[in-house]
Amino acid sequence: MNRFVRMTLAVGATLALTQALAVTRGGTLVYGRYADSLFLDPVLNDANLDIWILTNLYDTLLQPSSNGKGVQPGLATNYTVSSDGRSLKLTLRPGIKFADGSAITAQDVKWSLDRARKPDNGDWSGSLASIDSITASGGTVTLALKRPDPTLPAALATFNAAIMPQKLFEAAPGKNDAEKAKAFAEKPIGSGPFVLSDWKRGSSMTLKRNPYYWKKGADGKALPYLDAIRFEIIPDDNTRILKLQSGEIQGAEFIPLARVNELKANPKLNMQLFPSTKVNNILMNNRPKLNNGSANPLSDVRVRQALNYATNKDALIQIVTYGTGKPMKSYMSSTTPLYDTTQKGYPYDLAKAKQLLAAAGFANGFEVSCLATSGSADDLALLTALQQMWGAVGVRLKIEQLDAASKTARYRANDFQMRTAAWTNDINDPSQITTYYAIYDNVESVHTGFKNAELEKIFAQSQQETSRVKRAAQYRQIQSIYMNAAPIVFLYETPYPVALQKNVKGFVQIPLGNNIFTETYLDK
Repeated sequence: MNRFVRMTLAVGATLALTQALAVTRGGTLVYGRYADSLFLDPVLNDANLDIWILTNLYDTLLQPSSNGKGVQPGLATNYTVSSDGRSLKLTLRPGIKFADGSAITAQDVKWSLDRARKPDNGDWSGSLASIDSITASGGTVTLALKRPDPTLPAALATFNAAIMPQKLFEAAPGKNDAEKAKAFAEKPIGSGPFVLSDWKRGSSMTLKRNPYYWKKGADGKALPYLDAIRFEIIPDDNTRILKLQSGEIQGAEFIPLARVNELKANPKLNMQLFPSTKVNNILMNNRPKLNNGSANPLSDVRVRQALNYATNKDALIQIVTYGTGKPMKSYMSSTTPLYDTTQKGYPYDLAKAKQLLAAAGFANGFEVSCLATSGSADDLALLTALQQMWGAVGVRLKIEQLDAASKTARYRANDFQMRTAAWTNDINDPSQITTYYAIYDNVESVHTGFKNAELEKIFAQSQQETSRVKRAAQYRQIQSIYMNAAPIVFLYETPYPVALQKNVKGFVQIPLGNNIFTETYLDK
């Protein structure tokens, strides 16, 4: 062994020892949530309120990487894809157990994935639709595929592919899967770092450490470090912040962006802005006529491009996000895999906007309406600013405020000209947001009515392309076509704002939104 290698190993060992000594085990973290979970079954679910807790209760074969762009080992130590891309083989981690101490078997894996991929089992069954059959043998599970599927590793790291105990689930009362899921979810048993201990709906939820969790910490002992997490449900932003400042709670989510700089200045707190996949935009109805039969200027691509050029994103970022956002340059966030860094987006250019409007026959502008969520300070600040910006090119913006339910109903009925919108990825692959935003047959391209045959052809090819280089080239084309068509007003990306007491260490919210408490600890 040469001297350099010996020195490197010595330094590495010293760092590991220092980190291990710095970690404190035990204690209960009290964390303020804005709303309670509803249903703790990973398959029949699609709500972030549940998803971001489910990942602490259930484990998956693979796990998202901390940057949200890749996968890493979970209950499976590795996976291999056949040369023809038609099968995927996973090797299970030896000795893994559920939170009740029972062994996790290959049969549990097969049963869990078979349940998750049933077409009528939840909105997420389609993420596993490429699986034709599953074979369980000893410590391996083999997935035979209908076609090559480059998205499958990411799908296996997504909440709905959680591995559940077949015997315990089937023993739950109920005549069918839905009834059993409801009963099982009241006292769920998974293999994640924590297990549900107590749940006072609408008030609090307590998770205690899973003594059988497989992952080891910096000190060489089983994770998690905490004895428990108690989630306090505190819907009011100001109350959540006051309780954090007083020390009643040690962490709080969804800090209003208007309060970020204030909390950053508090020496007792650690105000974190975690990179997210959240994109904020305005959806435009691209159809020639609106629901009321009137002609729609937004059906002209030149008009849609003009509104993008007339939008000063840097100013909006200061006004609405208080400097915490960054301009959108694609329909997907910059933290999404295969995001095209070469995209220029729409720079602020009033002369270009006026030129495009004149070419489209709207030199004198026109009136346009946008649905907003009543009571949303962010929506009001955004649209008030856009009224002034677009007014400079003759476009008169009318703000129509509706409660969330009415706004959603109008949106789903395609009964809108514009509406404020936001998106967060649930899977570390660009196919999810692309399916929603750019593929008409899914939800009419988030109800904008946008449809492009060339884009859809390239997307279909990308769904079977196993070469990452070729798939990246396909997504560059997809993002370029979408940007030029401008079906939406591209606004800004925003982070996940979380405030913590200074003694809270090791908490991470990954770009997919999952709250990771596995290596969180309370410093002395």
